[in-house]
Amino acid sequence: MSVETPLPDMSVEEAGRTAGRVLEEVGRAVVGHRDGLRLVLATVLAGGHVLLEDLPGLGKTLAARSLATALGLDFARAQFTPDLLPADLTGSYLFHQHSGEMVFRPGPVHTQVLLADEINRTPPKTQAALLEAMQERQVTVEGVTHPLGSPFVVLATANPVEHEGTYPLPEAQLDRFLTRVSFGYPAAADELDVVLRRVERRREDVDLEAVTDTEGVLAMQACVETVAVEESVARYCVDLAAATRAHRDTAVGASPRGSLALVLMARAWAVLEGRDFVVPEDVKAVAPAVLAHRLVLRPELWLSGSSGAEVVSDVLGSVPTPSTSGAPALDPAPR
Repeated sequence: MSVETPLPDMSVEEAGRTAGRVLEEVGRAVVGHRDGLRLVLATVLAGGHVLLEDLPGLGKTLAARSLATALGLDFARAQFTPDLLPADLTGSYLFHQHSGEMVFRPGPVHTQVLLADEINRTPPKTQAALLEAMQERQVTVEGVTHPLGSPFVVLATANPVEHEGTYPLPEAQLDRFLTRVSFGYPAAADELDVVLRRVERRREDVDLEAVTDTEGVLAMQACVETVAVEESVARYCVDLAAATRAHRDTAVGASPRGSLALVLMARAWAVLEGRDFVVPEDVKAVAPAVLAHRLVLRPELWLSGSSGAEVVSDVLGSVPTPSTSGAPALDPAPR
C-alpha cells in the first residue's frame, strides 16, 4: 500500500507570495498581459483547465510553456491537427517483441501541464478524447484505465472560429474549461519592450527558473480549499449564474457548474491577493473568464457581434453587490 507524502505546510499569505514570484518569473518571457496571466495562474491553483483563445502570435504558447517552467511542473505539448487521432493523445498498446507482450506507450496527456496547441483545428472526435482526462483525471485505452498525475492541467490554445480550418468546440468540452482567457494585443510600450528584449538577448529563447515544484503547487492548491466564503458572497455567485439564464440574449445560460466554478475561482483569486476569505470584488474579477464561454447566445444574435462577455458585463451591472462584514460565515473544514 502506497503512503502519500504529506504536503508542506503553507499559509495563504505564503501561497500568495509564491504566486507573485511565479508571475514575476513568467513576466520575464511574457511581457504585459499581467491580468490574463493572473487568471491563468488562479485557474491552475484552483485545479482547473484554461482555454487560451486569441489570434495567432499573441503569446499563448509562450505563456503556457513559461508558466509550467516557473511552477516546476512536467510539461508536454500536443499539436492538434486535422489528422490527429485520439490514441495520439491518450497513448496506445504496442507489441513488445522481446517480451512477447502488449506494452502501453503513454501519450502526451500523461504529464502535469499539457499544452493542447490549437485545439480547435482537430475534429470533434479527437477533441472528445480530452474530456475524460479533463474531468476524471484518467484515460481509458482498450478497456484499461490509466490514472493521470497530480496536478494535471490542460492549457489549450485556440484560434477564433472565424479562421479557416477551425472546428467549434462542443459545449460539453467548453464547460470542462474552468476559464477562458484572451490576452489581446499588447500596448505599444509593451510591444516595443518585447522587440528590445529580443534584440538585447540575441537569441529567441528566454531561460526561466523554477520558483516552486510539484509539492509547492499542490500545497498552494490545498490553500485554495481553506479560503472561506461568506454566505452572501456564495448567494451572489448563484444569482449571477441565474441571471445569465434569464438574460434576453442567451438561449442557454450558465449551469450550476458555473456557480461552483465562480466560487472556486474567486477563492483562488483571493489566494493570489493573500487573503483567506472571498470578497465580491474577487467574484467580479473572475466572472467574465468563468461564465462567458458557458453561455449560448440566441441564433439571431450570432451575426450582430454580441458575445458572452457582453452578457456577463450586463449581468455584473444589474445584480446587486452584497455587503460583507469581513467575518466569513462559511468556514471550510480545516486541513
